[in-house]
Amino acid sequence: MTTVTERRLGIGLISAGWMGRLHSRAYRAIPDKYADLGTVPDLVIVADPVSANAESAQRLFGYREVTADYRDVLAHPEVQAVSICAPNYLHREFALAAAEAGKPFWIEKPMGVSAAEAFDVVEAAQRAGLVTGVGFTYRHAPAVEYAKQLISVGGIGRVTNIHCKMDADYSADPRGPRTWRFELAQAGTGVLGDLLSHGFDLAQYLVGQPVEAVSALTETFISERPAPGAGTGHNAAVADDAPMLPVENEDYAAVLARFASGVVGTFESTRVGVGSRCDYGITVHGTAGAIAWNFERMNEIEICSAPSARDYGYCREMSDARFGDFARFQPGAGMGLSFDDLKTIEGARFVQSVATCRQVAASVADALSTAQIAAAAVKSVATGAWAPVPAPTGLTTFNR
Repeated sequence: MTTVTERRLGIGLISAGWMGRLHSRAYRAIPDKYADLGTVPDLVIVADPVSANAESAQRLFGYREVTADYRDVLAHPEVQAVSICAPNYLHREFALAAAEAGKPFWIEKPMGVSAAEAFDVVEAAQRAGLVTGVGFTYRHAPAVEYAKQLISVGGIGRVTNIHCKMDADYSADPRGPRTWRFELAQAGTGVLGDLLSHGFDLAQYLVGQPVEAVSALTETFISERPAPGAGTGHNAAVADDAPMLPVENEDYAAVLARFASGVVGTFESTRVGVGSRCDYGITVHGTAGAIAWNFERMNEIEICSAPSARDYGYCREMSDARFGDFARFQPGAGMGLSFDDLKTIEGARFVQSVATCRQVAASVADALSTAQIAAAAVKSVATGAWAPVPAPTGLTTFNR
């Protein structure tokens, strides 16, 4: 009988908020869903300056050690890979320190508050020769993977245009606190970096081509918000007499884009869209058909056949074993995956990248590409003209 020797991969977590817990659950699920990887994440140490967060992560997920200082994670001799789940303004510092320590890292987007900070992260990872992972979660939906497969084999003909929307209502309440997400120094852009970075990645991933130039407009509909009180992040409270503070980045963005292949795209996003919970979707039109996907119904895809077909029109297909990694989670159509499952797929791509020393997961170069599109959009808003997007730097995975 043949036995498979499992490799233990020591994991350190930096920041144990909502996203840190998602990473932790993903690591815990990998041995079950991806036993064939032969690599088992070993949760070694978690760092968070909020002791309750770190202690909760230890209790829930089994990290052996806790600390308030992220440097303890990077210096730990048993840590072989790191998750970075901190707010945007800390990403560059933590990623550069991880690269200096020679630790492959899985980081959330955006990788800092500007494209320049993201570029620094890519350079540091390249110098250290590291594989990386980035939180472009939606590209891992089995229906999206199926769409990419269909597009790549010409299933909808030549792609002509794309429409992507990333509409949400998480900031629709004007009494919601002015947390770090609304400050330029701590978040950078608003929806351009927070939501549309996902949209830019989805589009480039499906087309397999980079965006070359953009024309954009933005708007801030809620110009001030009350100062946050007790609590952090999503749990920050607001006192009745809280002073009002200015919102420093955009609530809404619309971007017209041209891809290297000649495909054109429209992108729209809001964080104050009343009625839009997680209305994140993309439609890809081609000369012989079209594909449409929406995260609110993420286990389905709509496929339109060629205009000459007798049954012309969109038909719904439910995710099943043909679709990406669906079969690792469910036995048949109608039994859908969750957002947490998508993070497990994402985490498995990162673990596989580390174990094989080959870039399988979405890379920091992919995140830099979306940051440069956002930066070009900001420039377009300022000048009122089209703005070029630099060619991708580093090892991108959307064009494989």
